[in-house]
Amino acid sequence: MTESTTDPARQDLDPTGPATAPTPATAFPQDRGCPYHPPAGYAPLREGRPLSRVTLFDGRPVWAVTGHALARRLLADPRLSTDRTNPDFPAPAQRFANVRQRRVALLGVDDPEHNAQRRLLIPSFSVKRIAALRPRIQETVDRLLDVMERQGPPAELVSAFALPVPSMVICALLGVPYADHAFFEGCSQRLLRGPGAADVDRAREELDDYLGALIDRKRTDPGDGLLDELIHRDHPDGPVDREQLVEFALILLIAGHETTANMISLGTFTLLRHPEQLAALRAGEVTTDVVVEELLRFLSIADGLQRLATEDIEVAGTTIRRGEGVFFSTSLINRDDDVFPGADTLDWDRSARHHLAFGFGVHQCLGQNLARTELDIALRTLFERLPNLRLAVPAQEIPHKPGDTIQGMLELPVAW
Repeated sequence: MTESTTDPARQDLDPTGPATAPTPATAFPQDRGCPYHPPAGYAPLREGRPLSRVTLFDGRPVWAVTGHALARRLLADPRLSTDRTNPDFPAPAQRFANVRQRRVALLGVDDPEHNAQRRLLIPSFSVKRIAALRPRIQETVDRLLDVMERQGPPAELVSAFALPVPSMVICALLGVPYADHAFFEGCSQRLLRGPGAADVDRAREELDDYLGALIDRKRTDPGDGLLDELIHRDHPDGPVDREQLVEFALILLIAGHETTANMISLGTFTLLRHPEQLAALRAGEVTTDVVVEELLRFLSIADGLQRLATEDIEVAGTTIRRGEGVFFSTSLINRDDDVFPGADTLDWDRSARHHLAFGFGVHQCLGQNLARTELDIALRTLFERLPNLRLAVPAQEIPHKPGDTIQGMLELPVAW
């Protein structure tokens, strides 16, 4: 972890008083040096809380929200749009800028359409519905660990455990054949990481075609998954059309495995790099649900939520102008010392419940109950079953993901 330095050209923005917007200088997003800490290059943004100007890959200046209180206020502000089809919507990389015309359900639409979409899906992600999935999730975790133990160490934990756990669970929940997991996981990787716009576009087309064909089959041969319910259940606003079903399936399939897989892998890596905190978990001195909340805060894997101002917004003594982009740096928001004292420390004794790892406001993550349950079961069982789990290679040799996508480990070699 590098020591923060103050840039004399910057002026702090006080959320309660006037401030002058500093000159855009800090590039955003940046790669992390350590996979569980914010990039060292974000130090000026920490000094400039709660709002700073940053520069995107194409030189476009946008706002970066880094203060916790301001983030909650703005994430609940309907004047900040999530409509990614708007040509002015900010993109963190060229490959995303080139595919703005592609609609994204839930995350990429505003109210009232967003509210209508969310109402269709909320019953399937209720606390009661997710609690009923616990035995199936536990069975999945146990089965994968059985295979790992039979094969013996070393193992690559991302492919052997962190990725298949949420992939199997979301496939079962949606009614998507897990036999096709290699296809949709590959498409998901290309969709989120490129490398180019053509790769992103082709991946989206391939997934659209696959999911469209699956939905067509389910119309005549229904199963018992969420997609089947959406197709055959009576809805107050009428049937859900094919295009919207494909959009729902796409966002749920990708978000349902990609984010949780990264949390499992990066969470495991982080615990192995913090032996005292891990020892407390192994000794039963802290419950897994507490560990999960603090890891969600500490890791902040979805770093850089995007919005577009549709009206002028007076905030922190300055004005976010209509048409300006706004990014929410959750890695810094969740390290706000005013809310989380000693924020750079992994601390089981703190209350991390107010973190914004799942966002805030109407777009707060629909699947957070499922994610928490999967993380609870996966991490608890992993360290119970493999009490001597350790990294199989030096930590600095293990690759992690770049800063313009969901954060996590590319691979995680372990032994026990």
